[in-house]
Parts: sequence; C-alpha cells; structure tokens
Amino acid sequence: MLASLGSSCTSCEISHYSDVAKRLKELKDKAMTPLLISLLAFTCIFGGTFLGLFIRYRLPDRHLSGDTRDIVRQGTGVIATLASLVLGLLIASANGKFDTQSSQVKQLIANIVLLDNVLKLYGSDTDGLRALMRSEIPVMAGRIWRENSSSGKEQTFEAADLGVAVYNEVLKLAPKTDAQHFLQSKAIDTITDIGKTRLLLFTNTGGSIPVPFLFVLIGWLTLIFASISLFAESGAKAVAVLFVFSLAATAAIFLILELSQPFTGLMRISDQPLRDALPAIIS
Repeated sequence: MLASLGSSCTSCEISHYSDVAKRLKELKDKAMTPLLISLLAFTCIFGGTFLGLFIRYRLPDRHLSGDTRDIVRQGTGVIATLASLVLGLLIASANGKFDTQSSQVKQLIANIVLLDNVLKLYGSDTDGLRALMRSEIPVMAGRIWRENSSSGKEQTFEAADLGVAVYNEVLKLAPKTDAQHFLQSKAIDTITDIGKTRLLLFTNTGGSIPVPFLFVLIGWLTLIFASISLFAESGAKAVAVLFVFSLAATAAIFLILELSQPFTGLMRISDQPLRDALPAIIS
C-alpha cells in the first residue's frame, strides 16, 4: 500500500513539473516577440557606441593612431562585409517563407472556391454540403492561424472536421449522369489538394531564422559600432548620428523577424480573404 502511495505521489510530482515546464516554455515563446528581440538588439548595437567611447578614454593616444587605426578600419571593413552577407541571407530566407505561405493561403482559397463551384454545378443535392462549408470555413481559418502562431508550434496535425465531413459527403453522392460522375471526381481531387495545402501550412510552422545567425549578426553590428565610435570625435552630434544608424540596423532585424512569422505580427497574412471566400447561398 505504501509502495502504491509512493508511486502515485511520484507520478503526481512528475505531472506537476511537466505542467510547470510547459507553462514556462509558453511564457518564453510569448516573450520572444520580434519587438522585444529588436529592442534587445538595439540595446546591444547602440551599446557598442558607448563601449567604443569607453575604450577610447581608457587607452593612451598612441594606441589610437597610425597602424592601429588602419588595422581596426580594415578589420571593421571585413566584418561589415560579412554582416552584409548574413543580413542578405536572413532577409532572403524570411521573405521566401512569407511569400511561400502567402501563396499557399491563396492556393487554399482558390481550391475552396473551385470546390464550391463544382458542387454547385453538380446540382441541388449538394446544397447542404455547400452550407456546411460556409459554416465551417471560419473555424478552419482560426485553426490554421492558431497552428502557425508561436503558441501552436508543437501540436500534432489532425485532419480538420470540415475536410473529413465534406470528403465523406462527396463520397456518398450518387451521380446519375456522366457529368455528375466527372464533377464528383473533380470534387474529390480538389478536396485532396486542399488537404495537401493544409498539411504544407502545418509543416511550415516555426521560425525560419537560425538563432545562431541572428546572434552572430547582432554581435558583428555591435563590434562595428564600437570600432566606429572608437575613432570618432566624442560629442553629442556623433552619438546622435550613431543612434540613428543603430535604429536603421535594428529596423532591418525587426523586418526579418516580422517576415519570418507570416501569421502573427504587424505584417501578418490576413485571414479575412479566407473567411469571405464563399458568398452566401441565394435561394
């Protein structure tokens, strides 16, 4: 009895710690938003300006002239070139993901409209099925956007109730003419295409930006601004100019992070075209 009680307590503790870990992970995902990451990046990049000024005041003047100045400038040029390449790769990767998922959403909408038109051509036997599609599409839209948000990255894919119900109802149709046979076959193919697109959208969840690339880029930008301020004339004007440049660099990072999350953020793909894809059925 004591052994059973101990085993029960142990399982409860494991379950409790598992729930705590899951909640902490959810909080972490919510906290790591593009805006927060961009603010941290700006702090590091603009902080490099003050790091350079601090080193400038601490080092003797003989260490900041002649060969030393040339070496630092050449090294900064190499790092700036590498940072430009990495920045270009990250922008291309993020923009590619945004364009891909935007195209997949458009393809999904097109297939849904095509399916509705095929069912309409089939005849009045599909009126109930078409009404079901109109009532379930908003649910499907909400599910797609939820799956592709930061809080739904580790969900297991399950076929949507709408897809399963529509597929079963189409299979139950009893075509009487060759035209209806063709339309039934076309409807089945279209439903299959919709399912494939849904699966592609699900498998593309998660960020497309490698975190090490992002950290290395921020580190390089910080080093570049530190080297610039190291040999710049100290003063409010120089700090103000570097502040503006830091904002410009941070804006690029923010743009990358926003593009890498097409279903959330300021530049999110709108779900309204999917919700409004099918007009109301006129009796």
